Amino acid sequence: MTPGDSGHAVPEAKVCVCNPGDTPPKGWLGCELGRDITFSTSHLEYFSLAKSEPVIFDAMLIAASVEYADFVRLRDPYGWPRKLSIKVPVEHPSRWEAPAVTDALHDALRFVTGDYWAISFCRRKSGSIAPTGKGFDMLPSPEAVVAYSDGMDSFIVTELIKASSGSEVVRVRVGGSRHVDRKKYPSFVPVPYRVAVRAKRREPTARSRGFKFALVAGIAAYLLDAKTVVVPESGQGALGPQLIGVGHAYSDFRNNPLFMRRMERLFQALLEKPIRYAFPRLWSTKGQTLETYASRIGDNRWQSTKSCWRDNRWSSVNNAWRHCGVCAACMLRRVSVHAAGLTEPDDTYICTDMRASTLESAVESGFKNLKSAFREYAIAGVRHMDDMAGMADSQSISTVRRCALSIGRALHEPGDAEKLLAGMLERHAHEWSGYLESVGANSFVNRWVGAGSCQ
Repeated sequence: MTPGDSGHAVPEAKVCVCNPGDTPPKGWLGCELGRDITFSTSHLEYFSLAKSEPVIFDAMLIAASVEYADFVRLRDPYGWPRKLSIKVPVEHPSRWEAPAVTDALHDALRFVTGDYWAISFCRRKSGSIAPTGKGFDMLPSPEAVVAYSDGMDSFIVTELIKASSGSEVVRVRVGGSRHVDRKKYPSFVPVPYRVAVRAKRREPTARSRGFKFALVAGIAAYLLDAKTVVVPESGQGALGPQLIGVGHAYSDFRNNPLFMRRMERLFQALLEKPIRYAFPRLWSTKGQTLETYASRIGDNRWQSTKSCWRDNRWSSVNNAWRHCGVCAACMLRRVSVHAAGLTEPDDTYICTDMRASTLESAVESGFKNLKSAFREYAIAGVRHMDDMAGMADSQSISTVRRCALSIGRALHEPGDAEKLLAGMLERHAHEWSGYLESVGANSFVNRWVGAGSCQ
C-alpha cells in the first residue's frame, strides 16, 4: 500500500489474467480465463461479422479484467482511490501499447473510477474465442445503439427514438448473464462475458461498470455502422452526481459527457473510426422525459421498468421484489411520475404511504428488512433530491457555472450549456417542491427536509 494525499495508505491490487493452469508472477493475483472470466460462445456470435477483428475480443477481455480488478480490492474507508495494476494477454500487444491507445485507455478508466490504473499487455498464447455464427446478421439496421438497463430512461428513450425515426435501436443488455431470446427480442445484444470474484467481500461501488457498458455499446455501434451510441439518462441522473458530492466519494461520471468524450477518444485511437455518444435528454428532467413518452406513446409499459438500487435480498415483500421507494433512484422516480401527472400500481413500492409521519409507519407491513441500512438509504435519497433542488438557488451559481463550462466544452456548445443546465435544475426544483406539497406537511419527507437534517 502507498500513501495517499490524505495520509492514509492507498489500497493496491495486482491482477494477472492467466490461461488455465498458468501461475501468476510473485505478488500478483491470478485471474483465470475460463474460471474467473468466462465468455459465452453463443453471446459472442452477436459480435461475429466478416469484418470482425481480434482487437474486438481483446477489448472485451480488457473490460472483463478491469471489472475483476475493480471488484477484488476494497476501497479504504477513509479515502477513495486505489492503485490497480493488470497484465492482460492480447492478440497484438503493440496495438494496445501505442501511446495514443494506452493514454486514452488510462485516461478513461482514471476519470470514471477515480482510481490509478496501470495496464500492461503480453501476447496471448491461444487465439480469440471464435464465435460460430453471425448474430448481427439477424439484427435490423439500427438508428442507434443504447446500453440498455431495465430502467425508465433507457426504455422510454429507446421507444421515443423508434417512434420518431421509424428504425430500430439495438440495445446492449446490461447484465451479461441474462439470456436473450433472439426470436422474441431480435434487437437485444448481451454482454458476452461474466466475471466471478472469489472473495468474501466485493467492492460495491463498481464504477468500472460505466466503462464496461460504454465499451461494449461502442463495439456494437462499430460493428453495425450505427450512427450513435445513445446515453439515455435524463439530466438529474447524468449531471446530478457531478454537481452534488457525497462524503469522500468520487463523483459518479458513468453517464456524463465528460466520460463519454474520453471513450470516443479511445475508440478513435484503437479502431481509427469515430464513435459518437449522444445525450438526447441531458437537459430534461426525468419527469419531462416521462411526460413526453405519455403524450407521444401513451401506454403504461413504463410502469414495468426498474429504478431501485436494491435487489431481492433487501427489497422484497412476501417473496416478491418491489422498489424500495426511498433510495435516491426511487425518490427521483416518484417525483418524476408525479410531475408527469401519472400514477403507479399500489404494490410498486415497499414504502407505500409517503404521507406517513415516520418512515417506520410508511412501509408495507409485510416488509422484514426495516433496519438501519434501509433508513440510511432513505436519508440519502431525500437529501439527494433536496440538495439538487438547492442547486437552482443563486448561491450555487458558481458551481453550476463550472459544471456547465466543462459540459459545454465536451458537447461543443459552450454558449448554451449554462442556460440549459440552469433550466433543468429549476425544473427539478419545481418538481421536487410540487412533490413535497403533494405528500403533505406531516410527511416524514417534509419533516426531514424542514429539520435541515434527515434524522
